[in-house]
Amino acid sequence: MSDNQLTPKVFACSQSTELAKGIAKHYGTELGDLTVSRFSDGEFQPVINETVRGRRVFIIGSTFPNSDNLMELLLILDACKRASAKHVTAVIPYFGWARQDRKDQPRVAIGAKLAANLLTAAGATRVMTMDLHAGQIQGFFEKPVDHLYGSTIFLPYLESLNLENLTIASPDMGGSKRAYAYAKYLKSGVVICYKHREKANVVSHMELIGQVKGQNVVLVDDMADTAGTLTKAADLMMERGALSVRAIVTHPILSGNAYEKIENSQLTEFITSDTIPLKQQSSKIKVLSCAPLFAEVMDKVQNFKSITDKFII
Repeated sequence: MSDNQLTPKVFACSQSTELAKGIAKHYGTELGDLTVSRFSDGEFQPVINETVRGRRVFIIGSTFPNSDNLMELLLILDACKRASAKHVTAVIPYFGWARQDRKDQPRVAIGAKLAANLLTAAGATRVMTMDLHAGQIQGFFEKPVDHLYGSTIFLPYLESLNLENLTIASPDMGGSKRAYAYAKYLKSGVVICYKHREKANVVSHMELIGQVKGQNVVLVDDMADTAGTLTKAADLMMERGALSVRAIVTHPILSGNAYEKIENSQLTEFITSDTIPLKQQSSKIKVLSCAPLFAEVMDKVQNFKSITDKFII
C-alpha cells in the first residue's frame, strides 16, 4: 500500500490541544491516542497508545515558552521515530525561540538554529510552520519546511471590512517587507515606525515615516509579546490624525500586562490567530483560526500536491 493510501495519524501536544482538535476536524479525522505521564519532580513522558508503524504522522504543537512545550514536542517526535513511523511532520504553528536567529552581540546563542537541530535530531522529517520571525530560519533545517503565511487568513478578513483610505503600517523597520507585501496586494499606502529600544521589550522613542492623517491604519506584525510597540504606535498614529488603527498579529504571545495595554490603547481591533491560546478574553481581540489552513496543507502534503495556491502574498 502506498504512503498516500495510509491514513495519517495526528497527535497534539498539550499546549496546542484545542488548535489540534480544530485542525483534525477540518482534516476529517480525530486526534490520536496520546497520554502524558508526569513524575513528582516535573519530568514527563508522552506515551503513544496506538501503532504508527509505517505511517505518516503529524504532531501539532507550538513551542512558545516555557521550555516544556518544546521538550514535549521533541519527546513525541522521538517516540514516533522509535515506533517506526515512516514520515514524521512537526506542525509548529508558532516556532518559538526564533528571535535568537543570529549573533547580534558577542557570546550569545543562536536559539533558532539550536531548536532546528533538536527537532531534526528528535526525528522530524518535515516541518510545517507559519510566519517565522525571520524567513531565513527555513535555512536552519536540513529537512523540508512548509512556511505558511498568516496573510492567507488575515487578508480576506481585512478586505471584508471595506476600509476606505487604508494605509498599512509596520511597527518597526524589520517588518517593512511584510507591510509592503500587504500594501501591494491591497493597493494602499505604507507607513513605517522607527523605534529606539532602551532594552528588550522597552521602547524609549518612536517616530513615523509617512503620513497617517485621515487614514484607517492597519499595523501588521508577526508577533506581539508585551504589545508595547503596537499600542504605542497606535496611540501615536491617532495623535497624528489617523481615523482608526487596527493591528494584525499572527502570534499572540501577550505576556506581562499586554492585555491591559491593548484594552487601554486606542487600537480599534487587535486581529490575531490561534497559533498560541489566549490567556484571557478581550473585547478588542478578534481571533481567526488557522486550523483550516493547516488542515488543507497537511492534506496536500499527504497526497503529494503543490501548496503554492496557499500563498496569497
